[in-house]
Amino acid sequence: MTTTVLIVDDSKLARIVAAKAVTALKPSWQRIEASNADEALEMIAKHPVDVALIDFNMPGKNGVELAEEMRKVRPAMPIALITANIQHEVVAAAKAINAVFVAKPLTQEGLQDFLEAAAVSLPAEDNS
Repeated sequence: MTTTVLIVDDSKLARIVAAKAVTALKPSWQRIEASNADEALEMIAKHPVDVALIDFNMPGKNGVELAEEMRKVRPAMPIALITANIQHEVVAAAKAINAVFVAKPLTQEGLQDFLEAAAVSLPAEDNS
């Protein structure tokens, strides 16, 4: 069974950077993308998403609001809130919804710990 990562960011460039980092770290994982919260919620309804990387600053719902909605559907799914906004309130909001805070600019090194922890939480055949 393939692990699917949902990358949510209103910036196409940011989605490309995130996809490249995921590919480098977890080449067997499938990547799907959404440019806003509404698209992300549609993707979750249509696809078996295992892990989510969510930008904080997006038009419409922000990343915390989206993660809260995703938790209703997939309570145990590993979620990373990715943002350059490193204010204490944003970090605390990520922790409050059981999401991992990952600072932008996103790098393989910055994403590695989150993906490794996510892989451990998935069924054994999904974590390569």
